[in-house]
Amino acid sequence: MKNTLLNAGVAIVLAAGLISCNNQGAPTSSSSKDSLSTEKNSINETIVYVNSDSLLHNYEYFKDVRTSFEAKAKKAQADLQSKGTAFQREVAEYQKGAGTMSAEQRANTEERLARKQEELGRLNQNASTSLGQEEMEENSKLYNKVSEYLKKFSAEKGYKLVLTYSTSNPTVLYADKSLEVTKEVVEGLNAEYKKEKK
Repeated sequence: MKNTLLNAGVAIVLAAGLISCNNQGAPTSSSSKDSLSTEKNSINETIVYVNSDSLLHNYEYFKDVRTSFEAKAKKAQADLQSKGTAFQREVAEYQKGAGTMSAEQRANTEERLARKQEELGRLNQNASTSLGQEEMEENSKLYNKVSEYLKKFSAEKGYKLVLTYSTSNPTVLYADKSLEVTKEVVEGLNAEYKKEKK
């Protein structure tokens, strides 16, 4: 949905630029040419882009969140694996001794093992759901932090539109390097994050 909104925004900006150029008609004097040139420059100066790959790679907040999230995911996986291994041992012991058990003992043990297997399935599902929810919340926080910073940054610099570029999901097919503000944005975000951590 973000990409659709972004594409619509780009289309509106481009359409507005084309309409304003068409309304001027064919340039008939040097003042008309100067006016058109100034208008093009003002559009270029108010539209910039941020390379989201570089931003995420260099933004300290994102690095910290990712490290913390990966540690939680590893811990959850280790816990589940440990419980799964213990369950497999119980099943193996049951299979070994099943021949010496009475029918009632086998039925009780099988019922207990089935409950444990269901419990393991629920634990796995709950861990996945919990991690997925946490990831969504962290992505939302990240988006809000970057978005809020870009509002201030754009107001200071006079930018009217900030596009995003990513090699994995390119919505911008070409942009002149002079329009890229990723480095400035990352430096500003990291400075703000450093203040928050203190």
